[in-house]
Amino acid sequence: MNTNTTMPAATVVPVIMAGGSGTRLWPLSRAGYPKQFLVLGANPDDRSSLFQQAVRRLTRLSDAGLNVGTPLIVGNEDHRFLVLDQLREMDVAPKAVLLEPTGRNTAPALTLAALQATATGDDPILVMTPADQTVTDPAAFQAALQAAVAAAADGTIVILGITPDRPETGYGYIRSDKAADPHGAHTVLQFVEKPDAATAARYLAEGGYTWNSGMFVLRASSWLKALARLRPDIEAATRASWDARKTDQVFVRPDKALFAAIPSESIDYAVMEKCPGTEQAIRMVPLNAGWNDLGAWEAVWQVAAHDEHGNAAQGDAIIRDSRNTLVHATNRLVGAVGLKDVVIVETPDAVLVADRARSQEVKQIVGTLTAQKREEHALHRKVHRPWGWYDSIDHGPRFQVKRIMVKPGASLSLQMHHHRAEHWIVVSGTAEVTNGDKTIILSENQSTYIPLGQVHRLANPGKVPLEIIEVQSGSYLGEDDIVRFEDTYGRS
Repeated sequence: MNTNTTMPAATVVPVIMAGGSGTRLWPLSRAGYPKQFLVLGANPDDRSSLFQQAVRRLTRLSDAGLNVGTPLIVGNEDHRFLVLDQLREMDVAPKAVLLEPTGRNTAPALTLAALQATATGDDPILVMTPADQTVTDPAAFQAALQAAVAAAADGTIVILGITPDRPETGYGYIRSDKAADPHGAHTVLQFVEKPDAATAARYLAEGGYTWNSGMFVLRASSWLKALARLRPDIEAATRASWDARKTDQVFVRPDKALFAAIPSESIDYAVMEKCPGTEQAIRMVPLNAGWNDLGAWEAVWQVAAHDEHGNAAQGDAIIRDSRNTLVHATNRLVGAVGLKDVVIVETPDAVLVADRARSQEVKQIVGTLTAQKREEHALHRKVHRPWGWYDSIDHGPRFQVKRIMVKPGASLSLQMHHHRAEHWIVVSGTAEVTNGDKTIILSENQSTYIPLGQVHRLANPGKVPLEIIEVQSGSYLGEDDIVRFEDTYGRS
């Protein structure tokens, strides 16, 4: 009898946490289009978003010999089509997109992923990462993940700890045993809150401390058992919401009311910080791969390419006689003269100028915008929709002008407006226009008029993007003046 059998390698399921609003990277990051979907990072030639970079890093773990399964995405209901669009650009089909009806922090989010992963009786190793981080050394990242997966196979919960290169006060720390096991993992002794500068310097000098990356590797069952023991209220409430879920193709929607009743708690507070010294082992695998969480504009400056004076520029920027300054221009030429340690971020509808060392405080501006109910806290001038996008290029009393792009094969909802009429002019592509009981085809330079109160729809029957100029006129031009009768994307 041949006894030299080998156990099949455990399936590794990537879990990408794509929620969050990234308020400290305003005005580029906004609630409607947050930082994880933006193109940021150290490599100016990489035009993939942070979310796409995270998906690519985890799916490419198969290059390291791991048995990688189809990824799970946990995200916000409002961003579901952004997620799908960016996955399609990568030719990646997710196992499921788990939609949080409201933000309840990371512990319920990971629980949703674990319940989905075990729904068919499997118990894969979950590799969980936030979607808004960057890594510059993929080989080192893969090596660390290989070690973490090996350490997690027996039920151990593993966290990746970032090897610190400075006394950073913006991160939580992990204190670990300096001796490593055969997998290169260290026993976690303590999780430490964000320290002051003196304490951070002491941690760096003593050694044995790493930054908490927020990346975890663990069996799905290990998380569910640990949560049930340490926070049974979160486990039971999340499971109840999950049991009442609805599915729509790849989208999985937990029950909205039950999900809102879940206590809001992070993975660290709910479980990790309670585990050291108990039977639930927590181990740390060091990661030294050029990691950055891009939590504020200071971090974006850190990972960017610098000139000989420490300046970093993105877009159309001219910098003179300045030091350690970041200019990020998206729409116009930006000139900077005689600056030191300054951040300038330009978008079509907002400009940020800040002391680089105080870039964490940008979120206070977002708070003010929210309190004043200004749209700039949530939306860009160019607003992405599942069918394409629109850009509000001009407005005044009783009129507004928009540039609209509709993807090939896509259509807007069948709708009407109570307070405005619309003129449409096709500038490229082919438009199929439903206008009352008539349907017509328009091509470049042709136009039509939609009277106030008329039921209408715009569709693109062609194979190239459709672009039109829309001129609205009326007493009220807000986006909430839409009555939808039919909608391909399930919007009410």
